[in-house]
Amino acid sequence: MAQPSASDLETLLDTSQPAAFEIIIQTLTSPSNEERDRAEGVFNACKKHPALCTMQLVQVLRRSTDIGARAMCAVLLRKVLTKDMHEETGNTMWPLLPEPTKAGVKSELLLCIQEETERSILKKVCDTVGEIATVIFEEGAWPELLPFMFQCVQSGNDRHRESALLIFGQLAPVLVPSLSAHLSTLHQVLGHSMQSTVVFDVRIAALKAAINFILSLENSKECDQFQSLVPSMLETLAAALNSGEESQAQEALEALIELADNHPRFLRSQLDPVLNAMILIAEADQLEDSTRNYAVEFLLTLAEARAKAPGMLRKCPHFVQRLFTCLLGFLLDVDDSPEWYTADSDEECEDGSGERYDVGQEGLDRLAMALGGKTILPLASQVLPGFLQDPDWKKRHAALIALSQIAEGCSKLMVKQLGAVAEMCLGCMCVDPHARVRWAAIHAVGQTCTDLGPDLQQQEHARLLPALLQVMDDHAQPRVQAHASAAVVNFSENCSPEIMRPYMDQLITKLMLLLQSGKKLVMEGALTALASVADCAQEEFQKYYDGVMPFLKNILMTATDKTHRMLRAKALECLSLVGMAVGKERFRADARQVMDLLVQLQSSTMESDDPTVSYMLQAWARLCKCLGAEFLPYLQVVMPPLLKSASLKTEMAINYLDEDDQNEDDDDWETIELGDKRISIRTSVLEEKATACNMLYCYADELKEGFYPYVEEVLKMMVPLLRFYVHEEVRKAAVTALPELLRGAKLAVEKGITQPQHDINWVKAMVDYVLEHLPDAVTKEPEVEIVSAMLEALHETVDVAGELLDLNPELKQAQLHQVAEMFKDVLTKSADRSKTRQSRAATEDFDDEEQEALEEENEAETEVFDQVAECLNSFLKKFKGGFLPVVDALLPQVMPMMEPHRSPEERRVALCIFDDVIEYAAEGGASLAYFDHFYPHILQACQDQNNDVRQAAVYGLGACAQCGGEKVRPHVPQMINVLSSVISAPGAREPENEMVTDNAISALGKMCEFQRTSFDATHALTAWLEYLPVKEDKEEACLVHETLVRMTEQNDTMLLGPANERLPKVVSIFAQVIGTDCVTEEVSQRIRGVLGRMQSSMPAEQVAALWSSIPPEHQHSLSAALAAPASPI
Repeated sequence: MAQPSASDLETLLDTSQPAAFEIIIQTLTSPSNEERDRAEGVFNACKKHPALCTMQLVQVLRRSTDIGARAMCAVLLRKVLTKDMHEETGNTMWPLLPEPTKAGVKSELLLCIQEETERSILKKVCDTVGEIATVIFEEGAWPELLPFMFQCVQSGNDRHRESALLIFGQLAPVLVPSLSAHLSTLHQVLGHSMQSTVVFDVRIAALKAAINFILSLENSKECDQFQSLVPSMLETLAAALNSGEESQAQEALEALIELADNHPRFLRSQLDPVLNAMILIAEADQLEDSTRNYAVEFLLTLAEARAKAPGMLRKCPHFVQRLFTCLLGFLLDVDDSPEWYTADSDEECEDGSGERYDVGQEGLDRLAMALGGKTILPLASQVLPGFLQDPDWKKRHAALIALSQIAEGCSKLMVKQLGAVAEMCLGCMCVDPHARVRWAAIHAVGQTCTDLGPDLQQQEHARLLPALLQVMDDHAQPRVQAHASAAVVNFSENCSPEIMRPYMDQLITKLMLLLQSGKKLVMEGALTALASVADCAQEEFQKYYDGVMPFLKNILMTATDKTHRMLRAKALECLSLVGMAVGKERFRADARQVMDLLVQLQSSTMESDDPTVSYMLQAWARLCKCLGAEFLPYLQVVMPPLLKSASLKTEMAINYLDEDDQNEDDDDWETIELGDKRISIRTSVLEEKATACNMLYCYADELKEGFYPYVEEVLKMMVPLLRFYVHEEVRKAAVTALPELLRGAKLAVEKGITQPQHDINWVKAMVDYVLEHLPDAVTKEPEVEIVSAMLEALHETVDVAGELLDLNPELKQAQLHQVAEMFKDVLTKSADRSKTRQSRAATEDFDDEEQEALEEENEAETEVFDQVAECLNSFLKKFKGGFLPVVDALLPQVMPMMEPHRSPEERRVALCIFDDVIEYAAEGGASLAYFDHFYPHILQACQDQNNDVRQAAVYGLGACAQCGGEKVRPHVPQMINVLSSVISAPGAREPENEMVTDNAISALGKMCEFQRTSFDATHALTAWLEYLPVKEDKEEACLVHETLVRMTEQNDTMLLGPANERLPKVVSIFAQVIGTDCVTEEVSQRIRGVLGRMQSSMPAEQVAALWSSIPPEHQHSLSAALAAPASPI
């Protein structure tokens, strides 16, 4: 693009002659791309001279007679001064201006507000003033602004009043400190502005300014001073609507939605009039759809405000009922479009639904999710049956769509009424005279199978599947046939092979017939259903393999034109799932041909929007899972496009809200608004990237060392994706892949299949790369679920790395410091979230539904705690006493977690940390320094009401006995008493307490083995034997029974008795556990050895007497385990 010459630039920037510059501004809006591009180049050259360019913009804004040029200058001033970055300094332009220029700009902008007559320009100037003031106001660099604004807002000129209020609203966050002593004056000004004029521009600006101030006030008492403005806000909204000023009313509604979203409790004291006003708007047929939709959005936002106002809307059942009925009415905004019947794909289909229909669908889903089944299901039960019996097909259709939408949110109650749910669907699915209603009934079946499965499938399969098979015969309505196949997919995904088995013959026959229908939509649906049924049936699909596979291969070879791309893609999906279902041995004969077809397909030229690309990525991964190592020759074909998809850059567009959004109507783009910007992201690219990352994880997981050639490249791709915050699935795939990649690399080195340069130091470098970035990613991760996944990946990385972590002591210390900071951050944030949940539980509207939601959040938090404990366990196992400095750094956070008022999960994790410290860092007595801190808490926790806490506590006593030596000895009698009380407590052998009891028995055994000089061990050992065997906690059972074997091997007379009088009990225990999962195979062999030695060393009569003292069923177990006849040992 040609740049202006120095002389041309001098002319353009001559402030005494702004005409040339004005022409450039006018050309920026030219319809000619070439002229516009040239003008942009010239303007960019002018921006390199900030002061002159700014003054020229001001000149044109103030002097030009061209409204378009003035408007453009108002926008450009804001962008140039506060948004655009100077290419040399990296700062915005405003700080670069000389002080006289700044003063001139400020003065001219205020004059412009007083003199500009065009409202659209005036609003842009106010935006510019607000942006500049936001940057400099707190520095005291515009002292004349606030007096000017108060002067304007109290003037008789409505344009001046609106301008001042617009600026007030924009500056609310920075003005609050200055005006905190004058809130009553501000309240009076804003209230007066909403009531004293008929000009809605002023009234709406006052309403928006008031809301911005409310949202900026942090002190609840200060907020309460503005409560009395709510009636004025509602009056302003109603007046705008009654006067037909719907665009103004929509602005007010947008502001009120922001208030409901960010400060819902502010509205609580006047909730009834607020809700009534919004319901009336939503119900008003005479209003524009967009206005009614805004009112619905306000109500739904309040319903969803469970984090800030839990349960508030449920306390207003009358309004909830009206909202539910209103949303159901929105579903009637649908016409019987002829295109619906003839469309051959969902993309082509114009279903005749209006804007309100979409809002109704989404709204019912959100309302049910927010308020739960106890509130919504009774309303649905009252209204939906009547709609289903109505002669108007739209009402029957609406009832079934509503059922689909509320199922997820009401699932806990609807699973108790599955018969009624099925009846509602079946009553219309096969017999309703209207095809759209039959389609909706099938849709409801599919959605409820997803939301209420597997319970619905288990209870109602005998009614649902035959009905779906019946409607597959509706050849007059291909859309109905295709949707029946889609419902089969939903049914299959939550269904066991046993339930599916009786229907397989008929189902496969029907689907194969649909595949020959010639109707693309029907064939695509049948392929997806066939794939899903195969995935459900697994090896039971063998019976149908020979009939299905040739047909699928034929589609793959013949469906080559553009109109059948999706058909080919779904055939590919079906092929791979059928192969996985029947297994490698059956599929092997066809696998090579299928993969050769895929190679050809992949090497062909495909358009960027071809769905085959995504389906092919997933099909390759399934084939890999099916074939295992036999897939390796194809990896070189698969990886290049897969790496390309995983490397896709985010397509993003950032615009200011006052600029056109070119992607607004494009379904491939998702738009969010942040501040004054609109951010658009191309979601189709993100989905392809996420799929590719998941496939890379699958290959690394399945192929292990076989994936070695790609490990380093993929690892270096995945680590940066830990911070790919625009898509959760990408981050999940990246973090789960890391340990598998490291495991594969280490295995490859250990098996000697790597290149010479790829030795153990190569693996070490990758481990260090992960440990450099993963802890930092944990601290920045916003989603609790992914924090858990990252912590899991961290402890797996430590487990995989093993001895590699010791190769560089200096780096190890830096890594441990980083890990310590990460753990502190995780525990701090977890405690903060816990406090937030507790504050929600203390609000006046908190109820049972909110308690259920809170418990779900607690479950996610528990997973974080579990992973923290697993991580610390891995680090302590690896570094032992060397990890104690990290433990020291965490003690200020861990010790308070043991307090009784903390959650059970927190108490358990704190105890587990101590258990691991004592158990793994005992060398040289290092861990015993913590004993005095933790021991009182452990004793207290042994009596805790929570089983998991008690289990961790009694396990800790065992660890103390095993590793505590002399330090623990004085406390052993007390420990024995505590353990005995746990073991003998009422209900100790109830299922919910068995894990605790088993761990207490294990701990008692450790006392007897390692601390027996501190108490009457003979009595304790006798009692301990009576408690055995341990069977519920398999891990502890293996340890306990190994202890018993070890003592027996040592001929421990304190255990067996001076005359071996307790030997029959010992042998009886052996008989109950040998060859079971309560002992390891190695211990089973040792038991056989012990018994064999007894047989060979004891007199025959003693052996016979021992045998006869054992219960007959135990004699049989021993004989079977020893592979000996059922006779004396």
